[in-house]
Parts: sequence; C-alpha cells; structure tokens
Amino acid sequence: MKIWKNTSTLDGFDDGLKFTELKTDADVVLMGSKPIEINQFPNLKGIFRAGVGRDNVPEREAKEKGIVVRFPSDETVNIIFDETASFTCSLIFRMLYSNVGMIEPWTKLPRNQMSAKNLLVIGTGKIGSRVAELMHPFIQVSTFDILRNEISELKLMIQNTDCITIHIPKSNDNISFFDKEKLSWMKDNSILINTARGSIVDEEALFAEISKGRIKAAFDVYWQEPYDGKLKALYPEKFYMSPHVASTCTGFLEGCRIGLDELIRELSTLKMTHEVN
Repeated sequence: MKIWKNTSTLDGFDDGLKFTELKTDADVVLMGSKPIEINQFPNLKGIFRAGVGRDNVPEREAKEKGIVVRFPSDETVNIIFDETASFTCSLIFRMLYSNVGMIEPWTKLPRNQMSAKNLLVIGTGKIGSRVAELMHPFIQVSTFDILRNEISELKLMIQNTDCITIHIPKSNDNISFFDKEKLSWMKDNSILINTARGSIVDEEALFAEISKGRIKAAFDVYWQEPYDGKLKALYPEKFYMSPHVASTCTGFLEGCRIGLDELIRELSTLKMTHEVN
C-alpha cells in the first residue's frame, strides 16, 4: 500500500511504510490537521487521521466512494486528551510565571500567588474538563460551555480572569469566536492560551491587542502551519509558540502507527477478497 501524507506526525515511527508524493498513486492518505481534496486521489482506498479532529476529514465523500476512514483507537484517543490537557497546563504555568524577575541585574518582581488568580476554561469537553480538573488545586477555576451557559455570561467571565484557555471545536460558528470584541474584554496583563484551533481566534485582532502591550498569549495551533504570520515577530515574550505538539507524545505516536497498520491490513484483506471473487 502506497501512502501519501500531509503531516509529519509519524516521522520516526514510519519504518516499513511505503510513501509516495504522487496523489494519483496513493492507496492510503495519512492525514494531520490539514484538509485534502479527495477527488485528487483516484485510487484511494483508505484514510487514517492521526488525531482526534474530524473537521478536516471528508467522511461523507469517502463513504460515497467506498473509501475506508479510520481514527486512532479509544486508548490512543485518551492519551491524546490527557497529554493535550497536561501540555495546556504547562503553558498556563509558563505564562503566569513568565515575568518573575531577572538574573542581570538581580531583580525580583512582585506577584500575586497562583491561588489568588483566576483561570477561565472555555469549552468543557474531553480536554477542557481535564484542564479544569488538573488546574483546580492551584488556581481559581471557572468554566464556560455554550451547552451549559448563556452567551451573555461570557463577558463578565472574561473581564474577571487572569488567564483564558480555549477548548472548543473548529466549526463555521466558531471561526473567529474570539474576535476583536471578546479580546477587548480581557483585562490588562491577562493571558490567552490556545491548544484547540488557530482559526477560533481572530489573528488580526489578537495581533492588535498584544501589540498594545495589554495582553499576552501562548498558542500551539495556528491559522496556517507551519506558522509564519505577523504574530511570529512577537515570539517569545508576548506571543509564545510551540509547533502544534500538545498531543505529540510517544504513546500517541505508537498508537497512531498501530491504527495505520491495522487500516493497511484491513485494506489488504479487502483487496485479496475482491481478487478471489
């Protein structure tokens, strides 16, 4: 089976796999977070999504064409959720402790204790709920979820928090969900964390707010990847960046490789059955 990929996720975990750069030769597509045009793959038999996001996977078109679509196992998905939540927490701590002092000259800057600060978790699904639980012993945690809260509640929540972390899915309704208005509600010196999808935040509005010196942000996801947009100029002090690695731990990668191997075996069995018949 020849594999075409639009992700480097399994680099280093791809021994024995056969890859092609020609879409016309591909039997299998290994997908990351970028979309594909399924009509560009005339011989496609299967798609494996190395991750949990489904917004970029052409499931309906694949079903119509008899193309098998597979995602990581439940065990691997739980690793993804756990690791993304843990990585998000690391960004929260990093940003809240980013301005504590200097070595030269030896200076200690005053700060409020972590337990006196407020964290707002927007979206309490599989990852957001984990973040809220993990951070609860350290900081005052509030949550907002459109399934549980009225949208009218959000403004006051944003105005009263020191750090906001976003965990809502990418959808047409959520494009630029965090827009100029919502960013303007953030209080001075507060922080925005995004390990969900870049497009959930308005890039131009975020750049404007950070450029004023009013807020900071830490992102693991972007509007285009690799990211080379205007916010990159503000890295690392004002806009901290990591290269979309929140879930990229060994357990996740090994689980995705197992899932991809299982898809290839499934397709090979189907091919043999069709040949016999």
